[in-house]
Amino acid sequence: MGPCQPRFHNFCKSKFGQQQRQFNPAWFNKYENWLEYSISKNAAYCLCCYLFRPEIGEQASGEIFTKNGFSNWKKPERLEEHVGGPNSAHNKAVGYCEDLMKQEQHVRTFFNKHSDQDRKDYRIRLFASIDVVRLLLEQGLAFRGHDESDNSSNQGNYLRILRFLADHNEDIKKVTLKNAPGNNMLTAPSIQKDIVRACSIETTNAIIRDVGDALFSVLVDESRDASMKEQMAVVLRYVDKNGSVIERFIGLKHVTSTTAISLKEALDQLFSKHGLSISRLRGQGYDGASNMQGEFNGLRTLIMNENECAYYIHCFAHQLQLAIVAVAKKHDQVNSFFNVVVNVVNVVGASCKRRDILREKQLLSVVEALENDDLPSGQGQNQEITLKRFGDTRWGSHYGTLLLIISLFPHIISVLEIVAKDKSNSSEQRFQANYLIEFMQSFDFVLSLYLMRDILALSNELSQALQRKDQDILNAIKLVEICKKNLQMMRDNGWDSLLSEASSFCLKHDIDVPNMNDVFLPWGQSRRKAREISNMHYFRVELFFAVLDLQLQELNNRFNEVNMELLLCLACLCPNDAFTAFDKDKLVRLAQFYPKDFSPIKLMALKTQLQIYIMDMRSSTEFVELKGISDLAKRMVETKKDKVYPLVYLLVTLALILPVSTATVERTFSAMKFVKNELRNRMGDE
Repeated sequence: MGPCQPRFHNFCKSKFGQQQRQFNPAWFNKYENWLEYSISKNAAYCLCCYLFRPEIGEQASGEIFTKNGFSNWKKPERLEEHVGGPNSAHNKAVGYCEDLMKQEQHVRTFFNKHSDQDRKDYRIRLFASIDVVRLLLEQGLAFRGHDESDNSSNQGNYLRILRFLADHNEDIKKVTLKNAPGNNMLTAPSIQKDIVRACSIETTNAIIRDVGDALFSVLVDESRDASMKEQMAVVLRYVDKNGSVIERFIGLKHVTSTTAISLKEALDQLFSKHGLSISRLRGQGYDGASNMQGEFNGLRTLIMNENECAYYIHCFAHQLQLAIVAVAKKHDQVNSFFNVVVNVVNVVGASCKRRDILREKQLLSVVEALENDDLPSGQGQNQEITLKRFGDTRWGSHYGTLLLIISLFPHIISVLEIVAKDKSNSSEQRFQANYLIEFMQSFDFVLSLYLMRDILALSNELSQALQRKDQDILNAIKLVEICKKNLQMMRDNGWDSLLSEASSFCLKHDIDVPNMNDVFLPWGQSRRKAREISNMHYFRVELFFAVLDLQLQELNNRFNEVNMELLLCLACLCPNDAFTAFDKDKLVRLAQFYPKDFSPIKLMALKTQLQIYIMDMRSSTEFVELKGISDLAKRMVETKKDKVYPLVYLLVTLALILPVSTATVERTFSAMKFVKNELRNRMGDE
């Protein structure tokens, strides 16, 4: 072919000695820089277009000269048409080919031309840039500023930190910024992006290598970024070689639609990019959105259609918050209470002036209390606080808001009184302020305030514990059960202490406490419409008991996973109290939930292995006083028992990778807000 320049007149005859349609050797002389001829196919090809199809495009190169071959010798003008004008795809490919053949332009040749000192300087400059990028990435800081010119007094973080390094290191100072070659300063935005991209690739590859062939679960959540793009964050949860539960963020994926099918396609693309297989997926963790956990068309259903062992666990912390919100919506008194709290936060925090007044009054009261020795003094105490808005999906935010209202109650009333008396405010604002003052200074509000504070205090401990990323599902189930027991104890024995505390608060702030034996009068209603029930009956039965019953019922409904057979079987792995929860039959049943990991032969082997395993565990001092399955996994790896009982360790691993919280995903979006903020909302997804 081509470069050998064969003697064409020998190739153009058939086996009968007759002349075939001629390939003119003159054509080769004319197009020798690209034309290739195949004897067997009697066709011509374009080598340049074949080599550089990705650069010039498949359509531009065409299939005639790259795949099928040109053999229409009646129309040799087609050769000229393929060449085209100076900017044609063919001529671009020829240029690429000629550049490829010029060894003097090779990167290695170009690099070898530089002296050893130049290469050393370049490495110092590059390593300094990489260190700056790593620092900014680890702290979640933006790289660039509005004005990065030499005359700017406040350049971006990247240039400022690089300048700081240069000022404190003479070796770096000699080769960076103004002392660097004009075409090799490594400060351009494109260079910064290249280094960030390299860091991202290396970090992701390290995570994928750490996962290896292990089984894993996936935590997914979607949210909007500062540029109003819908982003899907993906976190992997797996057990590493040391037996520790690891959660790693592997990427954000921009999705044009939040339908389950779109999310599934985006997840498939991410898995394909990193060489992950859905067949190794053993758990899914989402919030309660229908497009994520829908029973018929949700993302979890689409995944389980491909892998029946990828069991879905609703985020426990998210369920807890939804249970709290559900109570607020189902009970009229509690619903009214939270509506008033929202209005109070909005009115008091509507302007900086009102916030300043609140801070000043708080400061005066703290100073007075310190002078009278009513408050302890010390570092970190008596900090300045202000009201905060709560959100239905923000864990623990309701509890924090109620604590602030109790702490700042007299100051909030003072601010509302100022708003009500200020003639510059609209009549609606003054009316609203008067309404809030009257409602807040009622026993109904105070009792509801302390009741919800106590309920949220019990669930807040659970909420904080459920957000631990190393939390295993058995501990989460225990915490839920503990929360239910505490609520039941509060229902049985907590009324007297609640009434006493609320009454003391009312007396302290000059709020009338009703006689519990009198007829109950609903706030804002006339005596004629009042029901013949006592205050004690209403506050204790229709408020206290009713709210707690709703809370307990909602927790039972939300945490229905506790009653699932899968989780009941998982509980048998718990090593607490010398493995008292161990149940061989239930653990075999647990293995049957994972037919991909436990074949019939392995199930038979598991029965024997479990019998030996429990005898070994109970007789070994190394496995005494373990707390939870996560401790069991670590200890098995430390003592090499994971090699002795591989099937049992596989069960332990499967129990650990089931996610109980999407807190890691939520933190991912929080970190993204620092990097991609309103000032830089056009930043690319990469």
